[in-house]
Amino acid sequence: MSDSVPDMLLSIALGIALAAACGLRVFLPLFVTSVLAHFDIGSVGLREGFGWIGEWPALIALGVATIAELLAYFIPVLDHALDVIAVPLSTVAGTIVAMSTFVDLSPMLSWGLALIAGGGLAGLISTGTAATRVASTTSTASIGNPVVSTVETVGALALSLLAWFLPVLALGFVALLAWLVLRWLMRRRAHR
Repeated sequence: MSDSVPDMLLSIALGIALAAACGLRVFLPLFVTSVLAHFDIGSVGLREGFGWIGEWPALIALGVATIAELLAYFIPVLDHALDVIAVPLSTVAGTIVAMSTFVDLSPMLSWGLALIAGGGLAGLISTGTAATRVASTTSTASIGNPVVSTVETVGALALSLLAWFLPVLALGFVALLAWLVLRWLMRRRAHR
């Protein structure tokens, strides 16, 4: 096996884990990617054509968007409104961040994997977080929502950093997270 195969697998693990983190917070994984790409930190770089993610304009824009998103999730009613738009936004963000890290793949395979695994996983996890917020809102009259928001933010940050520095471990965690979300959503649907 050549050195490019392990690098390719690491880039896939990185992209999928970052996409999953977009399901928890749309902009935070993109901002982490921007910061680490800007300062050239981490073992995997960005795909050709995605260098803009690490440039100052993107770094600033993603930083502002991240702060606005994080603060908005602590405002009752606004947190629910964000969840409504977060599913499609996280799907797009998950696709973009996954595609940006698929360094050694052909464009066709990269886009297919980014759309299906990246965007699909981000959308699934975002759906799970939206359902969690609805459950928290109805069971605690929104009092528990800041706790849910904090857990999601910490999870997105931890998963984003884990993805950059230990992508295979992050991918294992993502598989467990996706399984838990699917199981929870199916149980919830069965109880209706």
